[in-house]
Amino acid sequence: MRKKFKINIYKESTAGILFTLPFTIGFLLFLVVPLGISLYYAFCDYNILSPAVFTGLKNFQTMLKDNLFWKSLQVTFFYAVVSVPLKLAFALLVAVLFLKTSKASAIYRAVYYLPSIIGGSVAVSILWKRMFAMDGTINRLLQGIGLNVNIAWLGNTDTAIWTLIILTVWQFGSSMLIFLSSLKQIPSSFYEAATVDGAGKWKQFVSITLPLLTPTIFFNLVMQMINALLAFTQCFIITQGQPLNSTLFYMVHMYNQTFVSYNAGYGAALAWVMILIVGTVTGLLFATKKRWVYDGGF
Repeated sequence: MRKKFKINIYKESTAGILFTLPFTIGFLLFLVVPLGISLYYAFCDYNILSPAVFTGLKNFQTMLKDNLFWKSLQVTFFYAVVSVPLKLAFALLVAVLFLKTSKASAIYRAVYYLPSIIGGSVAVSILWKRMFAMDGTINRLLQGIGLNVNIAWLGNTDTAIWTLIILTVWQFGSSMLIFLSSLKQIPSSFYEAATVDGAGKWKQFVSITLPLLTPTIFFNLVMQMINALLAFTQCFIITQGQPLNSTLFYMVHMYNQTFVSYNAGYGAALAWVMILIVGTVTGLLFATKKRWVYDGGF
């Protein structure tokens, strides 16, 4: 006689599978499967409108001869290398200032964190574009303090990229809160002992605060570097990569190839190259971690 198959939903392992099933299905359908399809398209001539034709390494060979590919890489790395350290420096500075609590501390933290929530939105990018226009707020403020200037911030190859960098640095709120949380975990006895030994505030910051914050600095560095390499909205909305491709981010170049030129196969190849770049940069950061990250805990 055949036994009936029963599922005991009250069993711990069964309940775990059932609760994680929606995530597992979504992960497979919306991440793993699209990744596999894009990997296949990276080796194909595919323009969305017609079936993909396998061409081997042709897309990657074309990439090596693509001047816009190298230009977008140069712009993206410059943006990341400049904006990330500035962003972390401002975040740490404000976190140190907020370490002393007051009645208005919660309000100040919320105000400084707000740009991190809305800073990447399309609305803020449009607002930023208007602020740095010829007749925008920035030029009017400069004229208001007596400077007779009318700078084309977004039309000059020397200043356009800096408007995007400033927008990124402005969004330091999330890193600030992480720094603030770590600062509060440093025992006050360390500073008391340093004060007894005659160490000033700067000496305490360099000898105590910074070494103990290196794990948090490393975490923020990795996360912000990845975000910077994958930046898209700021460039796409504010400058569209202009003038003269001086602000052409890698992700915008990939978007243009895929959805403007309808060269989806080449766009998929660009996407996989960026995955390798992000993986390499992250690996290099972890490889150098032991040289400067304090691992003794608090």
